[in-house]
Amino acid sequence: MSIFSVKAVNMNNFIIKTKNNLKNDKGDILEILKVIITSAVSLIVLFFLTKLVGNKQLSELNMFDYIVSITIGSIAAEMATELENPEQPLVAMAVYAIISFGVSVWCSKCLTVRRIVFGKSVVLMQNGKLFRKNFKKCRLDLSEFLMQCRLNGFYDLSAVDTAVMEASGKISFMPASAKRPVTPEDLNIVPSGDEVFYSVIMDGKIFEYNLKSAGRDLNWLKNELKVQGVKSKKEVYFAALDKNGTLNVFKNTDEKQNNDIFE
Repeated sequence: MSIFSVKAVNMNNFIIKTKNNLKNDKGDILEILKVIITSAVSLIVLFFLTKLVGNKQLSELNMFDYIVSITIGSIAAEMATELENPEQPLVAMAVYAIISFGVSVWCSKCLTVRRIVFGKSVVLMQNGKLFRKNFKKCRLDLSEFLMQCRLNGFYDLSAVDTAVMEASGKISFMPASAKRPVTPEDLNIVPSGDEVFYSVIMDGKIFEYNLKSAGRDLNWLKNELKVQGVKSKKEVYFAALDKNGTLNVFKNTDEKQNNDIFE
C-alpha cells in the first residue's frame, strides 16, 4: 500500500470520527435543551397547581398540606429530569393537586374529617398548670416551649393563662388577666391613630425616596446625624423617622452577647 493510500484511509477515518463526534455533541445539546424545557414546564405547572390548591400552602402548613407540598415538589423535580416520559410526572402532579383541593373542600364541610386529616388543638397549659402528657403527645420539650413563650413576649410563665398547640404546629398564648397589658379601652381613652415610620438608612445606605416622603432632605439628615454624633452614614446600621419627625439612629457595633441567659 502506497503512502497516499494510507493517508487517504487515515483521512477517511478522521472524517467518520468527526461526524460521530458531531452527532454525539448534537445529541448532548438536544438532551440539555430538553431538560431546560421540561424544567420550565414543571415550574409553570407547579405554580398553577399551587394557585389551585390555594394560598394556604404558603402560610403555616398542617401535616396533610406539608405532605402534599413536598410530594408535588418532588414530582416536579422528577419531571424536570424525566426525558423519556415527562407526561407521567405531570399527571401525578395534577392528581395530587386535585386530591388536595378535594380534601380541603371536604374538610371545610365536615368537622370530623377535618380533625382526622388536619388534626386538632392540644392544650399545653391552663390556669397555671402544665400538662406533661400533652407535651409528650405533641413531642414538645420544655425548653422549646419556653423559647416559644419568649418569642411571644412571655418571659414569666405566671403571665400565661393558657397555651395551646394548634394543628399547624404553632403555639397560641392567652395572657393571664392580671398580667395582660392595659388597653386604651380599660382606661376609657381613645388613642390617636398610629403611623408608619420611614426607614431612611439601612446598613449605611440612604433611602432618599423615603426621606423625601417624610418631608426631609439630605441636608437635614446630615445635620441630624451630626447632632447625634454620627460622622458618616457608614457608621449607621439602621435609622428611621417616626411620625413626630424624630430620627432614631442605631449605630454599627462590634459588640456581641455571648451569654445564654435563657438556658
